[in-house]
Amino acid sequence: METGFWVSFSIVLALLIDFVIRVLAIIFVPRNRKPTSATAWLLAIFLIPYIGILFFLLIGSYKLPKSRRQKQDEINRFIIDSTEGIERVRRDHPWPPWLEGVVELNRNLGAMPLVGGNRATLNGDYQGSLDAMAEEIGKAKRYVHVEFYILTLDKTTAPFFDALEAAVQRGVTVRVLLDHIASLRTPDYKRTLKRLTAMGARWQLMLPVQPLKRKYQRPDLRNHRKLLVVDGRVAFMGSQNVIDRSYNKKSNIRRGLKWKELIVRLEGPIVAGLNAIFITDWYSETDELLRRETEPITDEIDANELDAQVVPSGPGFAGENNLRLFLALLYYAQERIVITSPYFVPDESMLMAITSAVQRGIRVDLFVSEIGDQALVYHAQRSYYEALLRAGVRIWMYKAPYILHAKHFTIDDDVAVIGSSNMDMRSFQLNMEVSLMVRGRSFVDEMRKVEDGYRQDSRELTLDEWMKQPLRSTVLDNLARLTSALQ
Repeated sequence: METGFWVSFSIVLALLIDFVIRVLAIIFVPRNRKPTSATAWLLAIFLIPYIGILFFLLIGSYKLPKSRRQKQDEINRFIIDSTEGIERVRRDHPWPPWLEGVVELNRNLGAMPLVGGNRATLNGDYQGSLDAMAEEIGKAKRYVHVEFYILTLDKTTAPFFDALEAAVQRGVTVRVLLDHIASLRTPDYKRTLKRLTAMGARWQLMLPVQPLKRKYQRPDLRNHRKLLVVDGRVAFMGSQNVIDRSYNKKSNIRRGLKWKELIVRLEGPIVAGLNAIFITDWYSETDELLRRETEPITDEIDANELDAQVVPSGPGFAGENNLRLFLALLYYAQERIVITSPYFVPDESMLMAITSAVQRGIRVDLFVSEIGDQALVYHAQRSYYEALLRAGVRIWMYKAPYILHAKHFTIDDDVAVIGSSNMDMRSFQLNMEVSLMVRGRSFVDEMRKVEDGYRQDSRELTLDEWMKQPLRSTVLDNLARLTSALQ
């Protein structure tokens, strides 16, 4: 009798706990969360309650710890007082009527102003861009600020590290930031840190997951930024990490995969804005607030100089800065939109903006890779192809064995955006990113040449071809799409 009672009691208790978990999930999970994300989490919790609730507790919050968010607010006030180059914004050529509002949006979200008097050069050669960065490091006289999602020492990047070491030996201050988890996954992680220490560089891990050192946040919140600043004189930013283009992974090497990137070399007042991003992240990790140093600005303005604005984003900000910028530009486009994104997993708002653009008579081209390096993201991305093709979006698939990892887009002949941000929910909510908005016909023309090069090395995906996909691929794509909403 007594055994039967305890068995019955245990069953009732288990059912009661299960019921309470489900009720609490309905109350708390949707709070301040997008409907798709809330629905996906609720499905996980209802179908696999104990595992689902465990994962939600581990990775359910996409906000940084309060102390880090407070630092971001503090650094924003520091940045907003910096206005180098605002007076050099060119207004001799008419602005698109909508651009002033986009500039104000970016300023309110990320604190950075639009500045004029800049020069920008694109570089899509993988080794060439590493060589260009090493060359500028070789000219450094005061400081070198290095910040990359992945930074690793291998045969391809050895000249970059040699340049850093030579700079230290010349008395140049070299500061290095690298993402903890992303770099940890590379084969040469420990060797890289030893080399940085041995050369005398000051280095720090970004967003470290080190509970024993009291450093912890949601493990998949990552700093995805990629930038280099030399003496406040020249900067590089874009999609490329400092690693061999195979990412030194056996599976990539076996498949012959090679990454195709695009970075931009910058001179002018905008360099101070990118340096402010480094200062922000250095302060977040070290509590050391560096003094901003800028090069003197000459009085003459060249006719080819550009207006540019740095747009930081990530879980340290209240809003999704990059998504808001992208949406504003998509809705303001009048003639043409060209998007390049290796991981294209849009939320409902972006999908609506893109398909609405086509329905407004605007030509929309999307460049993606023919093959994928991450199965889950690759299949989630594919799940959107039918809707895009039916709307009239032209999808160009960059041919294997290359992974088109470049991240940029152009709006009409007026504006281009380049940076570290993918067009997926991870980049919108979980990753710390940096984007650069450039206004200037000459820069857009240069970007168009890059896009034309992609087109020559791509094949166009048609709706007829897509509808012949086997059922198993459709099932995988749709399942992956559901998991992509778990943010």
